[in-house]
Amino acid sequence: MKGLSCAAIAFLAMTLAACGGGGPTITPPPPTGNFSDASLNGQYAFSMSGLDAQSGGYIARVGTFTADGAGNIKAGLEDVLSLSSGQPAGIVSFTGGSYQILRNGHGLVVLNAATGGGLRLNLVMQSNSSGFLLQTDLMATSSGNFSLQTSADFAAAKLVGPYVFDFSGVSFLETNAAPTSMIGQIKADGNGIITGGVMDTHDGNVGTPSGVTAVTPGTYALDSTGNGTNFGRGTMTFNGRSFAFYIVDSTRIKVLEEDTLGGAMGDAVQQAGAVPTQNPGFTGSFVYLVGGASVTGTMGPIARAARFTADGNGGLGTISLDENNDGSYTHVSQGSNISAASYAIDTANGGSGRGTFTFTDSGTGTFTDVFYMISPTQAVVQDTSAGIIGDGPLYAQTGGPFTLSGSAGNYVFNWSGVELSSQPPFEEDFIGQYALSTAASSNISGVTDYVQLGISPQSAFTNVGLGGTLTINSDGTANNLYKFVLGGSGSTTVNFQAYFANPGTVLLVCSDNSRTTAGIVLQQSQQVP
Repeated sequence: MKGLSCAAIAFLAMTLAACGGGGPTITPPPPTGNFSDASLNGQYAFSMSGLDAQSGGYIARVGTFTADGAGNIKAGLEDVLSLSSGQPAGIVSFTGGSYQILRNGHGLVVLNAATGGGLRLNLVMQSNSSGFLLQTDLMATSSGNFSLQTSADFAAAKLVGPYVFDFSGVSFLETNAAPTSMIGQIKADGNGIITGGVMDTHDGNVGTPSGVTAVTPGTYALDSTGNGTNFGRGTMTFNGRSFAFYIVDSTRIKVLEEDTLGGAMGDAVQQAGAVPTQNPGFTGSFVYLVGGASVTGTMGPIARAARFTADGNGGLGTISLDENNDGSYTHVSQGSNISAASYAIDTANGGSGRGTFTFTDSGTGTFTDVFYMISPTQAVVQDTSAGIIGDGPLYAQTGGPFTLSGSAGNYVFNWSGVELSSQPPFEEDFIGQYALSTAASSNISGVTDYVQLGISPQSAFTNVGLGGTLTINSDGTANNLYKFVLGGSGSTTVNFQAYFANPGTVLLVCSDNSRTTAGIVLQQSQQVP
């Protein structure tokens, strides 16, 4: 999963605007739950992207830190790319630091760099092994996720089989950085060779999607220094591109492109299960989320979330789609307005898990996408519609019908996008934790942290009270309303259209005209260490 990384949106932004409003202050509830400093214990790989505070240039980082379960950071390492520096991506060592985790999984991590400075990150833990991060040191506005590493898998021999990847960020093919998206499948042989694969690229400096192309064989290896054995860092090359990666475990690596062609970032995940090889293998209900940019027309950020059913014969039905295109919100529902709704599993590249789908709405135009299946229930998707560059996760929809009683529990979230009410607009990043009750209204109570670096005198907002309401429509399989109310000195309501992948995973697209923001909500597992 792309955790919710809308990296392709980030570089469009130029300045920030505050969340306005004059409603009542919301006080965060007292933290409850089973989390503590002991919950963050081990080595964690992380990835984040956003914008630099000084120049507004794209910034991305992948790395790792080690927490001792008692509030101390023992060591860490990261690769960081910042367009504002004008320098290639560099490696930063962390010599120590500290952290604090509250009972609700909300906390703070400070990483001290060997050369001075470092990173200040607020976090929310989904579980002892994963969660979301937000940079709050005011050096950048960026967010991302972290996952517990398996150090026994820090070896090239552990990386074997086909991996599906989704990388997004910026292209350097011309003078001006432009959005880029790359998704596909690579094949690792366990001996340091990428033997091949296929991929789809959509580069804003090229203008049109590449279509399926062969992956030129390449190599991969862990660092021969202690960075490989201690932190799981390695490098790989394919298709003339160079990447740094950090191993989460044998099934997942976090990747950052480090070459003159671009600065894309994302995960590569090992394929598992029987991915479809023909149309009958792709059936059921699916939801997906795309964050990215329009490179024609408004030239602004765009986010889409949708649901459809696949009939096993190449046909799509029960389509519901919500789009926010530079603050212009549109909803599409299946009816006589929908035509040419179809999908096709790529039989010419059997075993790749690749497929395409398309449909035309009489009011808004034609939507086209390509996807690669990670498993029978999960994929990555790239939007190839005219003038759009974006990507994100796709999931089989399971566990419906969806109800409040079946959804009650504790959740964490990450939203990222562009605040549009100021000119020019700028990126904003949010993380948070809340409890969802079965009440018909005001059923959300929790806390959020967010960063908007263009605001003076305050730019980072932490421990802000969070309220709101989830309203589930009909059986919940199409769009639902998630309304969040941010507290603080005033209050602001942010409205999202929400699609359930399952009771514990919800995809979000903001339906307000003041922001183009996408996000993901995950149910929290409060584990006792």
